[in-house]
Amino acid sequence: MPVAIYPGSFDPLTNGHLSLIQRSLKMFDRLIVAIAVNPKKTPLFTEDERRELIRDAVKDDRVEVDAFHGLLVDYVKRRNVGVIIRGLRAVSDFEYEFQLANMNRKLAPDIETVFMMTGEDYFYISSQLVREVASFGGDVTGLVPDNVNTKLRAKFAGRT
Repeated sequence: MPVAIYPGSFDPLTNGHLSLIQRSLKMFDRLIVAIAVNPKKTPLFTEDERRELIRDAVKDDRVEVDAFHGLLVDYVKRRNVGVIIRGLRAVSDFEYEFQLANMNRKLAPDIETVFMMTGEDYFYISSQLVREVASFGGDVTGLVPDNVNTKLRAKFAGRT
């Protein structure tokens, strides 16, 4: 398979995300890490900051970092890609991801969704949980790449 898209908010990028990126590259020649930009949400990191954090953490020429607005399937079609990568951490993720995958299939029958289980070391990690722990001064070392950890500390300096 030549290329797949791994979408997400990546706010922030976690080691769970990195694991899925690395494992996806074993199946695909190229991977587009696509940052979902939702104007109704206020992310901790800007789109540009998230791009930079991902690029700094992923040193592989086969990975492209991009962003999209609107429906994922529209973006996937524009990029002429046929596969979406989605990570599953727990059973609770499956129901939501199952709904999304089937809606995407309804909207774009030619696009396939590939589910990958998160590694056992990272199944409990979510960007939301990392943000919350970091906001209270908790140590997220080992949960996020070093560059992300540094930026999280800077974002929350003086807030605890």
